[in-house]
Amino acid sequence: MQLTRFTDYTLRVLISVGLNDKRRERRGVTIGEISAQYNVSRNHLMKVVQHLARAGYLETLRGKGGGLRLARPAAEINIGRVVRDVEGAFHVVPCFDETRENLCVIVPACVLRNVLGKALGAFLDVLDAYTLEDLLGPDRQLASLLAAGAAGSAPASALAAGAADDTPAADTAGPAPGAGRAAKRTRASA
Repeated sequence: MQLTRFTDYTLRVLISVGLNDKRRERRGVTIGEISAQYNVSRNHLMKVVQHLARAGYLETLRGKGGGLRLARPAAEINIGRVVRDVEGAFHVVPCFDETRENLCVIVPACVLRNVLGKALGAFLDVLDAYTLEDLLGPDRQLASLLAAGAAGSAPASALAAGAADDTPAADTAGPAPGAGRAAKRTRASA
Protein backbone atom coordinates (compact mmCIF):
# COMPACT_ATOMS: atom_id res chain seq x y z
CA MET A 1 0.00 0.00 0.00
CA GLN A 2 1.30 3.42 -0.84
CA LEU A 3 -0.05 6.71 0.44
CA THR A 4 -0.39 9.61 -1.96
CA ARG A 5 2.13 12.42 -2.00
CA PHE A 6 -0.67 14.69 -0.76
CA THR A 7 -1.04 12.53 2.36
CA ASP A 8 2.74 12.51 2.88
CA TYR A 9 2.83 16.30 2.70
CA THR A 10 -0.20 16.53 4.98
CA LEU A 11 1.57 14.55 7.69
CA ARG A 12 4.77 16.58 7.25
CA VAL A 13 2.87 19.88 7.60
CA LEU A 14 1.17 18.62 10.76
CA ILE A 15 4.54 17.56 12.21
CA SER A 16 6.12 20.97 11.49
CA VAL A 17 3.18 22.93 12.85
CA GLY A 18 2.75 20.60 15.82
CA LEU A 19 6.44 20.88 16.68
CA ASN A 20 6.23 24.67 16.50
CA ASP A 21 3.20 24.65 18.82
CA LYS A 22 4.81 22.14 21.20
CA ARG A 23 7.85 24.37 21.51
CA ARG A 24 5.50 27.29 22.27
CA GLU A 25 6.94 29.50 19.56
CA ARG A 26 5.52 33.02 19.54
CA ARG A 27 4.42 32.92 15.95
CA GLY A 28 3.02 30.30 13.66
CA VAL A 29 5.04 28.44 11.05
CA THR A 30 4.74 29.75 7.49
CA ILE A 31 4.23 27.74 4.34
CA GLY A 32 7.55 29.12 3.12
CA GLU A 33 9.34 27.78 6.18
CA ILE A 34 7.79 24.33 5.80
CA SER A 35 8.65 24.37 2.10
CA ALA A 36 12.29 25.06 2.96
CA GLN A 37 12.38 22.49 5.77
CA TYR A 38 11.30 19.65 3.51
CA ASN A 39 12.40 21.04 0.13
CA VAL A 40 8.82 20.74 -1.12
CA SER A 41 6.99 23.05 -3.53
CA ARG A 42 5.11 25.92 -1.86
CA ASN A 43 2.26 25.40 -4.33
CA HIS A 44 1.76 21.80 -3.20
CA LEU A 45 1.87 22.87 0.44
CA MET A 46 -0.68 25.64 -0.10
CA LYS A 47 -3.19 23.03 -1.28
CA VAL A 48 -2.38 20.81 1.70
CA VAL A 49 -2.75 23.70 4.16
CA GLN A 50 -6.08 24.72 2.64
CA HIS A 51 -7.35 21.16 3.05
CA LEU A 52 -6.10 20.92 6.64
CA ALA A 53 -7.71 24.25 7.54
CA ARG A 54 -11.05 23.25 5.97
CA ALA A 55 -10.91 19.92 7.82
CA GLY A 56 -10.35 21.70 11.14
CA TYR A 57 -6.78 20.57 11.81
CA LEU A 58 -5.05 23.94 11.25
CA GLU A 59 -5.70 27.60 11.93
CA THR A 60 -4.26 30.09 9.48
CA LEU A 61 -3.33 33.40 11.11
CA ARG A 62 -2.56 36.61 9.25
CA GLY A 63 -0.36 39.50 10.24
CA LYS A 64 2.57 39.80 12.62
CA GLY A 65 2.95 36.55 14.51
CA GLY A 66 0.77 34.87 11.93
CA GLY A 67 1.33 31.62 10.14
CA LEU A 68 -0.04 28.19 10.87
CA ARG A 69 -1.09 26.77 14.22
CA LEU A 70 -2.88 23.59 15.21
CA ALA A 71 -6.62 24.14 15.54
CA ARG A 72 -6.78 21.54 18.32
CA PRO A 73 -4.26 19.88 20.63
CA ALA A 74 -1.84 17.44 19.03
CA ALA A 75 -3.13 14.72 21.37
CA GLU A 76 -6.55 15.03 19.71
CA ILE A 77 -5.29 14.65 16.13
CA ASN A 78 -5.47 10.95 15.33
CA ILE A 79 -3.15 9.89 12.51
CA GLY A 80 -5.52 7.23 11.20
CA ARG A 81 -8.34 9.78 10.97
CA VAL A 82 -6.08 12.27 9.16
CA VAL A 83 -5.04 9.64 6.62
CA ARG A 84 -8.67 8.61 6.04
CA ASP A 85 -9.69 12.29 5.65
CA VAL A 86 -7.02 12.88 3.03
CA GLU A 87 -7.07 9.57 1.17
CA GLY A 88 -10.84 9.18 1.11
CA ALA A 89 -11.98 5.71 0.16
CA PHE A 90 -9.10 3.29 0.04
CA HIS A 91 -9.35 1.33 -3.17
CA VAL A 92 -6.28 -0.85 -2.87
CA VAL A 93 -7.53 -2.75 -5.90
CA PRO A 94 -10.32 -1.75 -8.29
CA CYS A 95 -12.78 -4.28 -6.85
CA PHE A 96 -12.85 -2.34 -3.54
CA ASP A 97 -14.86 0.32 -5.39
CA GLU A 98 -18.25 -1.32 -5.74
CA THR A 99 -19.57 1.64 -7.74
CA ARG A 100 -17.27 0.77 -10.64
CA GLU A 101 -18.57 -1.10 -13.57
CA ASN A 102 -16.71 -4.10 -14.95
CA LEU A 103 -15.66 -5.52 -11.62
CA CYS A 104 -13.42 -8.53 -11.82
CA VAL A 105 -15.35 -11.68 -12.68
CA ILE A 106 -14.12 -13.57 -9.61
CA VAL A 107 -15.28 -10.97 -7.04
CA PRO A 108 -18.06 -13.20 -5.62
CA ALA A 109 -15.54 -15.93 -4.72
CA CYS A 110 -12.33 -13.91 -4.38
CA VAL A 111 -10.19 -14.67 -1.36
CA LEU A 112 -7.54 -12.11 -2.36
CA ARG A 113 -10.05 -9.28 -1.95
CA ASN A 114 -10.74 -10.44 1.60
CA VAL A 115 -7.01 -10.74 2.39
CA LEU A 116 -6.31 -7.24 1.06
CA GLY A 117 -9.27 -5.89 3.02
CA LYS A 118 -7.84 -7.36 6.23
CA ALA A 119 -4.39 -5.97 5.43
CA LEU A 120 -5.85 -2.50 4.88
CA GLY A 121 -7.76 -2.80 8.16
CA ALA A 122 -4.57 -3.75 10.02
CA PHE A 123 -2.69 -0.83 8.42
CA LEU A 124 -5.37 1.63 9.53
CA ASP A 125 -5.56 0.06 13.00
CA VAL A 126 -1.86 0.81 13.52
CA LEU A 127 -2.31 4.42 12.38
CA ASP A 128 -5.34 4.71 14.70
CA ALA A 129 -3.09 3.90 17.68
CA TYR A 130 -1.10 7.13 17.18
CA THR A 131 -1.79 10.81 17.58
CA LEU A 132 0.20 13.76 16.29
CA GLU A 133 1.54 14.16 19.82
CA ASP A 134 3.14 10.71 19.52
CA LEU A 135 4.89 11.73 16.30
CA LEU A 136 6.39 14.77 18.03
CA GLY A 137 8.16 12.67 20.69
CA PRO A 138 11.79 13.29 19.63
CA ASP A 139 11.15 17.06 19.44
CA ARG A 140 14.74 18.24 19.82
CA GLN A 141 15.98 15.99 17.08
CA LEU A 142 13.04 16.89 14.82
CA ALA A 143 13.67 20.60 15.35
CA SER A 144 17.35 20.15 14.59
CA LEU A 145 16.64 18.19 11.41
CA LEU A 146 14.00 20.64 10.19
CA ALA A 147 16.29 23.61 10.86
CA ALA A 148 19.09 21.93 8.95
CA GLY A 149 16.72 21.10 6.11
CA ALA A 150 15.61 24.73 5.93
CA ALA A 151 19.22 25.86 5.87
CA GLY A 152 20.09 23.24 3.26
CA SER A 153 23.14 22.37 5.34
CA ALA A 154 23.09 18.58 5.51
CA PRO A 155 21.07 15.67 4.26
CA ALA A 156 18.60 14.41 6.85
CA SER A 157 20.19 10.95 6.87
CA ALA A 158 23.52 12.37 7.99
CA LEU A 159 21.91 14.41 10.74
CA ALA A 160 19.79 11.50 11.93
CA ALA A 161 22.89 9.38 12.36
CA GLY A 162 24.75 11.96 14.42
CA ALA A 163 22.22 14.42 15.81
CA ALA A 164 23.53 16.28 18.84
CA ASP A 165 20.56 15.67 21.06
CA ASP A 166 19.68 14.40 24.51
CA THR A 167 17.14 11.97 23.04
CA PRO A 168 18.37 8.38 23.36
CA ALA A 169 18.74 6.63 20.01
CA ALA A 170 16.13 4.04 20.97
CA ASP A 171 13.54 6.83 21.39
CA THR A 172 14.03 8.27 17.92
CA ALA A 173 12.04 5.48 16.30
CA GLY A 174 8.94 6.74 18.09
CA PRO A 175 6.66 4.97 20.50
CA ALA A 176 5.82 1.33 20.08
CA PRO A 177 2.38 0.56 18.64
CA GLY A 178 -0.19 1.03 21.34
CA ALA A 179 2.10 3.27 23.39
CA GLY A 180 0.45 6.43 22.08
CA ARG A 181 -1.83 8.77 23.95
CA ALA A 182 -4.84 7.11 22.33
CA ALA A 183 -3.80 3.82 23.91
CA LYS A 184 -3.31 5.56 27.28
CA ARG A 185 -6.86 6.95 27.14
CA THR A 186 -8.17 3.48 26.34
CA ARG A 187 -6.39 1.97 29.33
CA ALA A 188 -7.60 4.78 31.60
CA SER A 189 -11.22 4.31 30.57
CA ALA A 190 -11.12 0.51 30.92
